[in-house]
Amino acid sequence: MDAKKKIQLLSIWSIPVAFCVLGLKYVAFTVTGSVALYSDALESIVNVIAAIAAWWAIRVSHKPADQNHPYGHHKAEYFSAVLEGVLIVVAALLIFREAWGAFRAPRMLEQPWIGLAINGAASVINVFWAMLLIRVGTREKSPALLADGKHIMTDVITSVGVVIGLVAALATGWEVLDPLLAVIVALNILWQGWHVINSSVQGLMDVGVDPDETMRIRDIISANAGGAIEVHDLKTRIAGRATFIEFHLVVAAEMKVGDAHVICDRVEDALKATIPSARVVIHVEPENEAKLPKGTAAVPFA
Repeated sequence: MDAKKKIQLLSIWSIPVAFCVLGLKYVAFTVTGSVALYSDALESIVNVIAAIAAWWAIRVSHKPADQNHPYGHHKAEYFSAVLEGVLIVVAALLIFREAWGAFRAPRMLEQPWIGLAINGAASVINVFWAMLLIRVGTREKSPALLADGKHIMTDVITSVGVVIGLVAALATGWEVLDPLLAVIVALNILWQGWHVINSSVQGLMDVGVDPDETMRIRDIISANAGGAIEVHDLKTRIAGRATFIEFHLVVAAEMKVGDAHVICDRVEDALKATIPSARVVIHVEPENEAKLPKGTAAVPFA
């Protein structure tokens, strides 16, 4: 199965998985009446909406370039991730409201062990699904899958904390621990929401690749640009799964266009062999545009 089909398949299956987990967590809340479990279930509602949004965004992002979008639709996935971050913040505010009411009127939990067992089953489903989404999202450079996977993993951590806290509340008889746990859950998902929004906005702002990846790109270009004089003005930007690479290649003024084209093809093929998602633009310039002195053995960077 190719990367495109795998990403689309995972995005589709995320929807029923999210509904299943939501159903289990809602049952756990209704069985116990726990505000902390309510907050956990509320976060799962966000997971459902986010899964639907991710499925839509991934469908759009895989559309080929057209007249109105000549560079493709890669950034569509960032909108899904931003929406997920906003929904996380909304969920946190709703949890704060519910927790405040429980602080003012603490209540005993009903059938807590059954509720905790149901919630635990939902968490097991979540942890395996989150690991799958994060692994595939990272490998295939899918912001929507990666954001969804990280959010679900945060949900898992939250659920584990809730279970531990509720067990402590049952052991001590301190009813106030239930709403206190809900507040901690809300603060945790607020922090996660900020990270999701920030990383997605960076993508929309055409953030460049990280320094290690930049050095790798420079090494590939230098090793495969034999016959050229210099490379300068290297720029990169990430748009969803695509990595755009642009630079100026300086060649001898008397070099034929065909020979310069051969060098460009060699460099482009080498970049795409290492970075399959690369979109390469090379601007060929004559030697009087060089920024470094002549005489270097390898093709240098200015």
